Amino acid sequence: MVKSLLITYVLWALGGLLGLHHIYLRRDSHALLWMVTFGGFGIGWIREFWQLPKYVHNANHKTIQRKRNQQPSMKVIHAFGQFVVGIYFGIIALISLSPLSGFYIMVLPFAITLGVHLVANVGEETSDIKVTIMASFVTSIIFYGRPIATVPISIVASVVSAQHRRYKTPSSTEDNLSVRLYRLGLAWLAFTIPISYCIFHNTTITVTYITDTISFILDSVRIFPLVSGLLESILLLPYHTWKLSIGGTGLSLGYNQEWEKIFASISAIQTEKERLAYEVLGLQQEATFEEINKSYRELVKRWHPDHNQHNENEAEQQFLEIQAAYEILNKKKGNR
Repeated sequence: MVKSLLITYVLWALGGLLGLHHIYLRRDSHALLWMVTFGGFGIGWIREFWQLPKYVHNANHKTIQRKRNQQPSMKVIHAFGQFVVGIYFGIIALISLSPLSGFYIMVLPFAITLGVHLVANVGEETSDIKVTIMASFVTSIIFYGRPIATVPISIVASVVSAQHRRYKTPSSTEDNLSVRLYRLGLAWLAFTIPISYCIFHNTTITVTYITDTISFILDSVRIFPLVSGLLESILLLPYHTWKLSIGGTGLSLGYNQEWEKIFASISAIQTEKERLAYEVLGLQQEATFEEINKSYRELVKRWHPDHNQHNENEAEQQFLEIQAAYEILNKKKGNR
């Protein structure tokens, strides 16, 4: 099927950072490289604007025969891309896979080799991945346990890969689009799942730290128990929901503990109100309902504003306090 230059430019503009135009031109290695580096960190995607006609021409003329012993010419930009992507893959591995045992001996050189070989496999060229990965493993042993190991491993892998570059062997059959997309999807998932898990894990730790700090601050400045408790519950609700979603015990244990704090604060406030109410009415806490009514009627008569016109302000204040105290105790006795 003949490839259209117009369609290629449209795909480049709309989804070039994800390599859609390379998928259209059957340049799957290039598409995968763009998918994991966001278009060569944006620079490669812009640079391609002037190279798209060449890509389309090569896609429509795949019958060009080359000698088996012919080696592609060395390109500085190609070698530099291998080095940069190798370091990029190494850093991603350092961030997401460092807890694995044997990391520096096995995982790091393997990840860097994959990045270098992915660049080497772009277009019509490829390289010998076996030789490249052996060189990476040897270099990783020399720089074992050093954070800077990604740089020398990437340099060695890029040099060895460049020395063993060659043209791809033409294939007599071509896979259909669904098979190609399936392979690309698996490769993309293999790259993104570890780093996604790392981001999720680190985000969880950060949220936990922040909420623990909020809890400590609120507990330290708990001047108004009810307000502080409610505020703390509101702030921590998203956190406990988050912990529940990841299989934690935040909602079953921590969240109940927060509500227990609130209920304890409310209970303490209610107890204090009742104590003050008994004090206002001049009664003991074991006073009966009849004694409360009797004291209330006597105090109302004594402090009614109509009977204290000479001291109306104080009488009104006392009258309101008596009314409030009676309502608190009346509600308490009525509930019982």
